[in-house]
Amino acid sequence: MPRKIVARRSAIHGNGVFAAAPIAQGERIIEYKGRRRTHEEVDAGDSGDVDTGHTFLFTLNDEYVIDANFNNNDARWINHSCSPNCEAVLEEDDGDDRRKDKVFIEAIRAIEPGEELSYNYGITLEEKHTKELKKIWECRCGSPNCTGTMLQPKSDKKKKKAAKKAEKAEKKEKKEKKEKKSKDKAGKDSKKKSGKE
Repeated sequence: MPRKIVARRSAIHGNGVFAAAPIAQGERIIEYKGRRRTHEEVDAGDSGDVDTGHTFLFTLNDEYVIDANFNNNDARWINHSCSPNCEAVLEEDDGDDRRKDKVFIEAIRAIEPGEELSYNYGITLEEKHTKELKKIWECRCGSPNCTGTMLQPKSDKKKKKAAKKAEKAEKKEKKEKKEKKSKDKAGKDSKKKSGKE
């Protein structure tokens, strides 16, 4: 099967990955490969640095990060864009070992030969988004929708937190209603039994 992608210099930033053949919408293009490391290991090491804006780290789940500085492939060269033609898709393993989860890059629209692949990195930082950090994480995708930074707005993070909180509250409420319904039913059943006796 002919290779569908090729890595080479990019006008966006450093190296990039380009379509060497037509890629269909929804097509799984490549797995993002690298060594599985815990968040603690990554934080203690020098693989990624907030102050440089250069990282090959991909958050896999709450336990692990994919560190594409080791055991990598061409997926690490795919650049960020504010108007991407791809997305990163998490595939969770059926077992309990979260190291076996995988990330794949898939096309969200048809991609023509010669076109550069890109996806939104979705970078969120706890730190305040200062001018210096925005400059470090500057986006050069050239899209008409370009925000000028790879950093995601803080409001998105707040919205996600609020949505998770609301979802938890809704689940708790449903659980409480279900438990109350079960207790009420058990109470009615015991009254029926004692009435028959």
